[in-house]
Amino acid sequence: MMKHTINRRAVSLFPANTKAPCVWLNTFSQEAEEVWNACQELMSPPFTLAAIQIDDWNAALSPWPAKAVFKGEQDFAGQADAYLQELTGSIIPEITELLPEKPQYHAITGYSMAGLFAVYALYRTQMFSRAASASGSLWYPGFLEYAQTHELSVKPEAVYLSLGDKERRTQNPIMATVQERTEAFYRLFSDQQIPVTFELNPGNHFQDHALRMAKGIQWMLG
Repeated sequence: MMKHTINRRAVSLFPANTKAPCVWLNTFSQEAEEVWNACQELMSPPFTLAAIQIDDWNAALSPWPAKAVFKGEQDFAGQADAYLQELTGSIIPEITELLPEKPQYHAITGYSMAGLFAVYALYRTQMFSRAASASGSLWYPGFLEYAQTHELSVKPEAVYLSLGDKERRTQNPIMATVQERTEAFYRLFSDQQIPVTFELNPGNHFQDHALRMAKGIQWMLG
């Protein structure tokens, strides 16, 4: 693993030894190595992992402003477009220059809000040809309606969606719609003839996050 800092964001880079796809993982903690190791245990196809630590989670990854879903939390600032410009305009080009060979293609993945951002990016840029959203926050207010009324910037070659089978069991009425809305995204992509899968994992939102991301990476690469 190599560590870099670009635009004051920490990037952990796990380069493959051969020409391979590059998977961009937005993460909220130092979990990059855990995800990488889980991918190796699953015997995923060769790929380069570039993990970007996102400290301003509810700001950088939210597509538009929205009220917090829990009392005492910060509202969502809706800065995803600004962060996406930063990602595609500077972070990806600079990291790509460090690789021995040009990636076969770029893919994007993430967990929770980063899973939401991975799907949103498909509507805003042609950079990513595949995406994996593990336990993605597809309950985000207005996001399903946005997807139903906007075209994808690129028709992806693969989209992976997953949830824990207990995630919808919450007293929060907004977050309780997560499975219903994730299944709606599955149907939306299926109707557009996009290779897509939806997987239910055992447990709630906070279980096996590295394994869930690794399973998504493995599927979209394969």
